[in-house]
Amino acid sequence: KNWLFCDTPNGAQASAIVYTMVEMAKANGVNVYHYLTYLLEKFPNDRMSDEELDRLAPWNEDVKAEIECRANGSNQ
Repeated sequence: KNWLFCDTPNGAQASAIVYTMVEMAKANGVNVYHYLTYLLEKFPNDRMSDEELDRLAPWNEDVKAEIECRANGSNQ
């Protein structure tokens, strides 16, 4: 329930975005830690086109393969 402690509207929006990304990763069977790390490396922003953002989505098969590779590599 950390979202209860958002002090500002911008903080609440940032938290909502992160929680949404976590839940989308879970819903698509993607390792959450590795997916968030992947997103931070790619640095998505509001100037990206819908196609560019779709290439970073957890339902994208290329992203799923990359995250699975990272997860398997860290388990060894």
